[in-house]
Formats: sequence, C-alpha cells, structure tokens
Amino acid sequence: MQTVFVNPERCIGCLQCELACAVEHSASQDAATAFLEVPVPRKRVHVEPGPMPTLAFPNRCRHCDPAPCLQVCPSGAITREDELGVVLVEPKRCIGCAMCAVVCPFDVITFHPLADGPGSEVAVAVKCDGCVDRVRRGDEPACAEVCKVDALVFGELNELVSAGSLREAGAVLAAAGVGATPLPGGDPLAGWRAWGAAERAARDASAGWTRENGHAGGNGSAGNHQAGNDQAGNDQGEQS
Repeated sequence: MQTVFVNPERCIGCLQCELACAVEHSASQDAATAFLEVPVPRKRVHVEPGPMPTLAFPNRCRHCDPAPCLQVCPSGAITREDELGVVLVEPKRCIGCAMCAVVCPFDVITFHPLADGPGSEVAVAVKCDGCVDRVRRGDEPACAEVCKVDALVFGELNELVSAGSLREAGAVLAAAGVGATPLPGGDPLAGWRAWGAAERAARDASAGWTRENGHAGGNGSAGNHQAGNDQAGNDQGEQS
C-alpha cells in the first residue's frame, strides 16, 4: 500500500506543502493565478506548531480503515476508492453536518465552499484525497513532491516504516559513538552488527572501570563476598 509518510522531526514549517496542495486542487493549477479564483482553492494538509518554537507537524488525513468519517456520514458523501484505498469526499453530496469532523481522531477535516461543490457559498467537508489523479498517472502527491527535507515522503508503507526504524536506530547508535546505520539496500545485518559493537564497547568500558577500582564483580558484590571469605579464614586461624 502506497501512502504519504510523515517524518515530523524533519519538518521546518516552510508551508510549501500547504501551498502545493492548494494549487493542485485549484481550477487553474497555477500558483500565480490560483489565489484569484472564486471560491479560493483550499489546502488539505495543515502544518501545525510543534511542542517547541522550532518544530512543526504536517498533519494530514491517514485514510483510516475502517474510517470513522465514512461510517458516520449520513448522506453517503464519503466513500473509499478501491484501487488506492483512499477516503474521498463527494462535495455535491455533502450536507455540511460536520459529523465527520466530530469523529475524526486527527482533526484534518475543514469546511469551505469549493468550485465543484453545491454552491459558491455552501461550505462542505474538505480533506486530503491522496492526490488520486496524480498517483494514477505515476506522480507523487503534491505535498511529498515539494517537500525538500523529507518530512513528507511517498512510497510503500512497510518500506517507509522500515527505513524510519533504521534511521532512528542509527541516530541512537551514532550518539553512542558507534556510527550511523546504513539505509536499506546494503548489509541487511548492519543494524545488528552496529548494535553488537555498541554492546561490546559498553561491556569493555564496564570491565575497565572494574579493574581500575579493584572490584572482581561489575557491581562490587563479588569483591565484597571474597573479602568476607578472607576475613572468616583469618578468624578461624586465630581461634585454632
């Protein structure tokens, strides 16, 4: 299954994804004239502030399965596209009841008049459609195509999750002084080898500290036990 994967730690809040999304869903699909259209084209991805001033999060529809918005829509305006599995809204059937927004766990549905809606002043549900037209002709979704820092990447879900896991493991190991884990395509055991190297380094450091401090055991218990045995032997010798 292909989807847009979010790497929030990479987002710099440039809003290029929002602009590209709005232009892609405009009548002209021209950034220079799209803002002059009536009604104004609306974005489907929302860059929201993160927990710190320098962090941001590109929030978008996850196309849940099952999708709560689809389940509660009373007019049947929300459906699932079978080929790509994305959840779509038919603007002309939307009655603007906002039930979908109430149950959406990710707060990604907004309401605005649309050019293909029931009227220029009638607000209907607006959400990410996965750029189905672009994907069908072999292109990436607009938001992923314009993102220069890979905060939004498009591809097979399992491959993207695997790449993210290796990247995070590499960051942890690099912080420990071992070195980054290579991306998929190289040695499939590279992550385990790096982890083993980190474990050996930690074990050697612990053993070195133990030798320098004169302990037989890593936590000092074995050394204390040996000292106790020596003292018991001395006491027994004195009594005899």
